[in-house]
Amino acid sequence: MKIRLSIAVIFFSIFSNMAFSQKVYLGIKAGADVHKIIGQSFDEEFKFGYHAGAFLEIKGKKIGLQPEVYFSQVNAATGKTASDINNININEIKKIKLSYFNIPILVNLYFNKNVALQVGPQFSALVNQDISGESNAENAFKKGDFSLVGGLQIKITRFRVYGRYVAGLNNKNDLKQAIDNSKWKSQTIHFGIGYAIL
Repeated sequence: MKIRLSIAVIFFSIFSNMAFSQKVYLGIKAGADVHKIIGQSFDEEFKFGYHAGAFLEIKGKKIGLQPEVYFSQVNAATGKTASDINNININEIKKIKLSYFNIPILVNLYFNKNVALQVGPQFSALVNQDISGESNAENAFKKGDFSLVGGLQIKITRFRVYGRYVAGLNNKNDLKQAIDNSKWKSQTIHFGIGYAIL
C-alpha cells in the first residue's frame, strides 16, 4: 500500500510539473540488448539480442514521462557445471531464446533540453521461449518479469540515442521442485536509437 501511494505521489508531481508547459513526441525505436541470466545453472556471460518498438515522450521543463512498448529477443547459455533440475539435465540444453513484450514507464529528469536521466519500472511478458536440446524444459521460465531501469537519453533533433541498464527483480525460474532451488534473474544492457515521427 505504501509503495502504491509513493508511486501515485511521484506521478502526481510529474503531471503537476508538466501541466502548463509540455511537449508530446511519438516515435519508434530499435537497438541491441546485451543480456545475461544470473543463476547456478547458467553461463553468466552477456549474450546479444535485439529490440524494436515505439515510445511516447511527454516533456515538461525539468521532468517528463516516457512510456514505451517494445518487443525484445534475448539469448542465454547454460553453464558447464550446471546440475540436474527436476529431472532435466540443464547441460543438455543447446539453445535458449526468450522473446518478450516489454512496457517500461520511465521518468525523464532533464539536465538540459537535450539530455535526460531516465529511471522507472518495466513490466515484461514472455511471449515465447525456444529451448532446444531438452523437451522437458519447454516451460522453464515464468511468463512475467518485473525490472528497474536506469539510463541516459540524448536528443539530437528528431533522434533519441539511449543507453540503459535493466535489472530484473523477480525469480524467472518456473521449474517445480528444482533440485538446486536456484533463482534466475536477468540483467540487460539496453541501447539503441529512437526517431520522433510526431
